[in-house]
Amino acid sequence: MHITLTELRYLIALDKERHFGRAAKRAFVSQPTLSVAVKKLESELGVTVFERNRGEARVTPIGRRIIEQAYRILGEVSALETVAEQGRDELKGPLRLGVIYTVGPYLLPHLIPALRESTPDMPLIIEENFTGALTQQLRNNELDAVIVAMPYEVGGLASWPLYDESFVVVMPQTHRWTRRDEIDANELAEEDLLLLGPGHCFRDQVLALCEDCRDRERERQPHSGSSLETIRHMVASGLGVTVLPRSSIPGLSEESRLLETRPFAGDAPMRRIAIAWRKSFPRPRAITALHDAVMQCDPSGVTLLPDAVAVNVDDDTPAN
Repeated sequence: MHITLTELRYLIALDKERHFGRAAKRAFVSQPTLSVAVKKLESELGVTVFERNRGEARVTPIGRRIIEQAYRILGEVSALETVAEQGRDELKGPLRLGVIYTVGPYLLPHLIPALRESTPDMPLIIEENFTGALTQQLRNNELDAVIVAMPYEVGGLASWPLYDESFVVVMPQTHRWTRRDEIDANELAEEDLLLLGPGHCFRDQVLALCEDCRDRERERQPHSGSSLETIRHMVASGLGVTVLPRSSIPGLSEESRLLETRPFAGDAPMRRIAIAWRKSFPRPRAITALHDAVMQCDPSGVTLLPDAVAVNVDDDTPAN
């Protein structure tokens, strides 16, 4: 049996696209070249990896297991190449960083200048996505590290807390709550609460703030936004109220005069943001440099955690 790495890469391209034409473009080859290579691989293995139907490709049950193994093989090859490439200098070469949507726009403008100064030979390849998607990419060795919200306990990964930030209530300047100094979380269910769409972990954190919020959310089917910025714009237009992490509160912009913010009554709800990476990642100094660069940043409204320590998670811990 003779299977090449190129064939495995074509297999993964087809798994991602589920269409021979699109997979060929992704792999920068012609469609016949990719089709022949995949067919040859299936012949070598003696099984059908993909069902075909007019260019579409559907993974078979045994094909799914083979593709998962292909990811692992290419991940090990990539790690081998990285060891050779960065063996002399772990801070030289791109770092593939994943960031959740509700952190990227507010941390990266501070992080990039800090990294450019401390590690000029380590540019970032950045992927913004949901936590679940970033976790899968991290496990598949498509990313080197991710910045996510805690709790984050995924087998085989390590995490290092970066900072805490509290949540605040954001409302139009004309809202009746502007006459108050603080807002009780349970009162959120009484208002038109604007939320991020399904899939965002911050949406779930907001819904967990009051017992009635999730029930009212099902009843009302409130307006949702694809980003915190979109939600902030809708609040400024007078559509409702929302909850935002402090780092996303705008500065002195034209729109900011239309908004008011208030803290929560009692202990403010908050989230903790951390870096996570595979324990086998061969460039630990790059992770340390990333952490230290965040500690040099000054994103508004957050409490940095310079004394926090990294934590390893056992390999048999399931993804959250």
